[in-house]
Amino acid sequence: MKNQYSQFIKNEAKRLGFLNCGIAKAAFLETEAPRLEAWLNNGYQGSMAYMENHFDKRLDPRLLVDDAKSIVSLSFNYYPSQFQNSESYKISKYAYGQDYHHVIKSKLRALLASIQDEIGAVNGRCFVDSAPVLERAWAERAGLGWNGKHSLLIEKQKGSFFFLAELIIDLELEYDTPTKTDHCGECTRCIDACPTEAILPNNVIDSNKCISHLTIELKDSIPNQFKNDMENWMFGCDICQDVCPWNRFSKPHNEPLFAPKEALLNFNKKDWEEITEETFGKIFQKSAVKRTKYSGLKRNIAFLKDR
Repeated sequence: MKNQYSQFIKNEAKRLGFLNCGIAKAAFLETEAPRLEAWLNNGYQGSMAYMENHFDKRLDPRLLVDDAKSIVSLSFNYYPSQFQNSESYKISKYAYGQDYHHVIKSKLRALLASIQDEIGAVNGRCFVDSAPVLERAWAERAGLGWNGKHSLLIEKQKGSFFFLAELIIDLELEYDTPTKTDHCGECTRCIDACPTEAILPNNVIDSNKCISHLTIELKDSIPNQFKNDMENWMFGCDICQDVCPWNRFSKPHNEPLFAPKEALLNFNKKDWEEITEETFGKIFQKSAVKRTKYSGLKRNIAFLKDR
């Protein structure tokens, strides 16, 4: 039955539009524990103080869901078919459309409901980058891919332009083989291309230097030391992914809710510099860009402009 249930879950995930689905046994992440502790002790979390919370839960999903048995890891493609005007301040591709948290969580809930309809009383929770879950570690254990030098999960023949999500459930399933091979080899393109030198050895990111952190998470002023290194990114950054050879396999998604507004694609620098709060609200309605708010985006644009 475990094999039958696992196959049902994977078929349902595909039907709901997920790129891939793998399953791992719920357990304590023994290998990741010292790495997470060292990352926090070095202050690499930057202004993301929330990363210091729930240390035990980050390492053991059984503390999040009673009697958890399985972690169902899923990936969802967000690579766009159209891109911003090249003469523009830039937004990370993942934020072109509606906020992925809401879009994917609704699909996860549908998947959990299907599991309950098919199998019976299965208890579980849905997670999309908004709880203390080490999603890349679980995706790696579930065989979805490997962590690249830029710390993002890479899937062979698919690249890395996808979201990760998890269902933690109290159902025992057949488990996939973890990804053990690092297919990055000697390639260092992401490290070499990062203008702020945020990518450290051993797949470690110093968030204090990461453009995504500086433009989204950081609420204080962006340090002047990065004045000439931002490469026109006003929300997030895709540099390390854009240069990754594995992303030559990326194919456009077919999720209508991730389609960008025309203005986002066509605006030039002057348009962004003159954007009003009303226009901001229209372009980024239901968007992840609202995390930085109008004031945050204006701060980022001003920083980029005053070089």
